[in-house]
Amino acid sequence: MLAGATALAPTATASPGVPSAQVIVGYDDAAGARSAVAAAGGTVERELGLVDSLLVSVPSDGLKKLLTAPGVRSVTPDGKVTMTGRTWLADAQNTSISGVTKMTGAQDVWKGRDAKGQPLTGKGVGVAVIDSGIAPATGLSGTGKVVNGPDLSLESQATNLRTLDTFGHGTHMAGIVAGRDPGVVAGQESADPTKFVGMAPDATLLNMKVAATDGAVDVSQVIAAIDWVVVHRNDPGLNIRVINLSFGTDSTQDPRLDPLSHAVEAAWRKGIVVVVAVGNDGAAATRVSMPAANPYVIAVGAADHKGTESKVDDVVADFSTKGNATRHADLVAPGRSIISLRTPNSFLDTMYPTGRLATTVDPSQRYFKGSGTSQATAVVSGAAALLLQQRPTLTPDQVKKLLMLSADPMPQADPVSRGAGQLNIRTAAALPTPLVATAQQKFAASTGLGTLEGARGTAHVVDPDTGTELTGERDIMGEAWNAAAWSASCTAGTAWTTTGQWNGRTWSGSGWATGTWTGTNWTSRTWSSRTWSGATWTGTTWSSRTWSSRTWSGRTWSGGYWSGSHWG
Repeated sequence: MLAGATALAPTATASPGVPSAQVIVGYDDAAGARSAVAAAGGTVERELGLVDSLLVSVPSDGLKKLLTAPGVRSVTPDGKVTMTGRTWLADAQNTSISGVTKMTGAQDVWKGRDAKGQPLTGKGVGVAVIDSGIAPATGLSGTGKVVNGPDLSLESQATNLRTLDTFGHGTHMAGIVAGRDPGVVAGQESADPTKFVGMAPDATLLNMKVAATDGAVDVSQVIAAIDWVVVHRNDPGLNIRVINLSFGTDSTQDPRLDPLSHAVEAAWRKGIVVVVAVGNDGAAATRVSMPAANPYVIAVGAADHKGTESKVDDVVADFSTKGNATRHADLVAPGRSIISLRTPNSFLDTMYPTGRLATTVDPSQRYFKGSGTSQATAVVSGAAALLLQQRPTLTPDQVKKLLMLSADPMPQADPVSRGAGQLNIRTAAALPTPLVATAQQKFAASTGLGTLEGARGTAHVVDPDTGTELTGERDIMGEAWNAAAWSASCTAGTAWTTTGQWNGRTWSGSGWATGTWTGTNWTSRTWSSRTWSGATWTGTTWSSRTWSSRTWSGRTWSGGYWSGSHWG
């Protein structure tokens, strides 16, 4: 899952000789927008209520009229979310979160105790989820469960959208890592499939939102988020020991040079276990996504349990990227039809209603299911949090070795794509701690001196008015990219200043306020005096010119892979 590449939708034909386009219409007045669509000869196909928008088909010659109509805030090309060449995969299988925690051995680990006598549920361990935000869903509520870091997405200026998951992916991942229904005790009612308890239900989640409603995000935003986590990992109440990256790009740069690869390696060297999806390009793909290509991090593939409880017949899921003999998944974890928390009216929820469960199975309509290496990555991130509560002094290398040594063999699976085998956190928790010296990885250090454009691969955000893509050695703010200067500060763990600057510009505030990082300025000034409501940048400059009053639409992270798939 994760998402999918958003590419510009192909045109269709409404009537002979009249091409039409599928677009997303943001509105200030819903009734007025509907009337405008009708007047332009278009039809409303779907309501996108969370972001005050409509998905419509409209004749191309009616677009200009629609753009200037009263009540219409924005008109942007629609993006299509795909999962390794398919739409959001939600087949007949249902893998409940209780099934995941049982088959991985997490339910047995919860019965253990740490040095303080506390149950092993991830308590005291922080997991940073760098994704599309986290919604305040049941299962992710409660004091201290989710701490909001700075919103680095293109929706950061909208107070009604800031830190929230308008796309629907980050909440799904967060639930798998550390969701827990109020009042449910891990190890007791949690075995009941009607109760929701994630892998490390008492871990703290740091919400690092980088992607907007349609998945629009530049690789510079992701790198900035990783750097922020490193700088603030020891802030009061955080103790960030794990980063979950259910995404990747199709960069073909050497991982020793790629900036995204260097960012995750720098975090690893600072004591943070970085868990990354290999991608959803299938058994024919010989190159894992970036930054899973970095040999230090834990690269995760997806297992398919084939609808049985026994692991004997488990295989690597057909969508999971195979890789090659040099770099492939380090291990795999459940990733097929995983049921997690739903974000009602989010992009994925609206566009892929087949991901919702039948109301007879899910009367409260809380859940959503999907398949991908994204989900598998979240499972392993939760497992890492359990080990780090049990043994807080473990290095990232020791965590990786424990997880690989304890993995269950998969005799029916491809020997390359399965890596060490399938996650078994029960066995990992029972193994003795490997010596630091024997666990230490000794790959050549990365430099990060490659290009930012190379790190994007084929994934670019685009100005929908002009079709101009953000390319070259400039970050999302239009600042020149100095690879040498950034690499040095990234390695040192000082890429963010105490005043919220990254790469020479102020991106966020510098203090906490009620559990949320304050400050909404991305630059030394606010973007505009008008709210960005899911679809509108106004009056800001980029590269010496003015953006339109409409969005950057994400036309490709379509080529960029947010884990199990392309993002757009």
